Amino acid sequence: MVRAGRVTVDGVTACAADEKVGAQACIRVDGETLPSGAPVYLMLHKPQGVVSATEDGREQTVLALLPDRYRRMGLFPVGRLDKDTEGLLLLTNDGALAHRLLAPRRHVDKTYFVRVEGTLDAADQAAFASGLSLRDGLVCMPAELEILQPPETALVTLREGKYHQIKRMMAARGKPVRYLKRLRMGPLTLDEHLSPGAWRELTEGEKNALFGEL
Repeated sequence: MVRAGRVTVDGVTACAADEKVGAQACIRVDGETLPSGAPVYLMLHKPQGVVSATEDGREQTVLALLPDRYRRMGLFPVGRLDKDTEGLLLLTNDGALAHRLLAPRRHVDKTYFVRVEGTLDAADQAAFASGLSLRDGLVCMPAELEILQPPETALVTLREGKYHQIKRMMAARGKPVRYLKRLRMGPLTLDEHLSPGAWRELTEGEKNALFGEL
């Protein structure tokens, strides 16, 4: 792009790809200003059918939902949602923050809306609260199950994030998951104005809350 004359620095066409520029320099590619080198934090309403990855040879990834300028920033999803699960997903290029959010000792709460096959009841609530032991050997931490109306729907809050965890827990109760949506992760709540596939940058208040919790 530099050789083709497509890059400018403070209004002057760049001559060499290894040219050193200041942190505050205004860099444009094809006339479009690149964001500064500050970390980026995006809230995405991940839709169903998209994988939580930066690259995939067969499936559409969450990064494919973003404009080109964001794809060049080294963003990645913090954690993952299954392909058929929708909801809140944080994208960032801040590796230190991601590490802290995902560290097992942090036990960051995550809340999901779930719809199952069958009817949820007090016995299911008690089983979740006590910590389920699954047949495959996973011993789950105590979790909160708030039954909604109709009673095949609920809010589930986990303090960990094992592979397919809610699906496995519900299957252990004989009530397979039919729909799953993440609503909250730590202090972040999914913006109700974001339709599936839509995204926005975190507000200053959301970033402060995120760093304040950690």
